Amino acid sequence: MRRGEIVDLRWEHIDLKRRVAHLPATKNGSARDVPLSTKAVATLQTLRDKRANRDAGVTGRVFSIRSDAVTRAFERAVARARKLYVEECREAQQRPDERFLTDLRFHDLRHEATSRLASTFPMHELTKITGHKDPRMLMRYYHPRAEDLAKRLE
Repeated sequence: MRRGEIVDLRWEHIDLKRRVAHLPATKNGSARDVPLSTKAVATLQTLRDKRANRDAGVTGRVFSIRSDAVTRAFERAVARARKLYVEECREAQQRPDERFLTDLRFHDLRHEATSRLASTFPMHELTKITGHKDPRMLMRYYHPRAEDLAKRLE
């Protein structure tokens, strides 16, 4: 999902039994249903249970954060990870890679997830998950590994 889709997610659009999040409004203007992983369902169930203990009904936004706050939090997390990496390199008396964790954005997670899902789903199914209307747009993200493709060959 895109950052804005995650931030705008509402409880009334999540069906944990079916493991689906419905997105009524997306970047490309079409609604879509997103399958939820087992871990996502468990995380959302925990959030829902905590909220149910405070509120009578669980409705409204799942996350009370703005898109720009997600971006800033991600940037801080990347900076902390980079600092830890540099410290670990120094302790191991190794030279840190100058490019490692220096140009990472939240949207890169979507790219990475799409690339990983490419080994599990055929491209026509992957377009339904990612919300790309045009397979050519998906090709910007679809980077199956050659060794994974080779394994499928007889």
